[in-house]
Amino acid sequence: MSIVELQGVTKVYGGRVEALRGLDLTVEYGELLAIVGPSGSGKSTMLQLIGTLDRPTSGTVRIAGYDVAELSDRELSALRARHLGFVFQQFHLATGVSALDNVADGLLYTGTALRERRERAEAALQRVGLGHRLGHKPNQMSGGEQQRVAVARAVVGDPPLLLADEPTGNLDSHSGAEVLRVLNDLHAAGTTVAVITHDTEIAEWCPRQVRVRDGQIIAGDGRRPPAEIAKGARP
Repeated sequence: MSIVELQGVTKVYGGRVEALRGLDLTVEYGELLAIVGPSGSGKSTMLQLIGTLDRPTSGTVRIAGYDVAELSDRELSALRARHLGFVFQQFHLATGVSALDNVADGLLYTGTALRERRERAEAALQRVGLGHRLGHKPNQMSGGEQQRVAVARAVVGDPPLLLADEPTGNLDSHSGAEVLRVLNDLHAAGTTVAVITHDTEIAEWCPRQVRVRDGQIIAGDGRRPPAEIAKGARP
């Protein structure tokens, strides 16, 4: 079963602006792919639909086998909690709060007890190489470290699909490479990772590129073996 299926998907804003025009896309479990295109191409709208943050005007969106159109808002929230993790260009970390508790807050609405939330948060931070930064606050960390905290928060609930929207957009080359290595490690451990980007170098790093222009997919079926990331350098 595919984790993402888009069939004939359109998205129209205000009855006039066609952001997406008849998209078909299938993403299998365990893939690492880039959804790439210039500003205004429709890739951010795709992110909204795949992330179940919005609904299509027409067509079918299935996530982990669930037809989004058939789910209530409450059921969609539960689907996101179980199956989806989000990383954005902005880190969205709470200032004055430790890395440990920023990550633990990713489980805040799951009903998990505080002690277990913190234990799982520590494991997630270890996973992204920040076990030595548990008590550090955002202003005590580099941009790359803050983004890795954001990644840890996104995966603390072990979602099978991670959506990363321009995850290196605010980072220098070295910090960007650190974040990409973390994403690569998560993928190697079995997480499906979709990177939304306008950066062609980031796209080329992914085994599969889905290229979007004017609300349509212009290429995206080709797959190749995963690329290597040069140690300490941006791909």
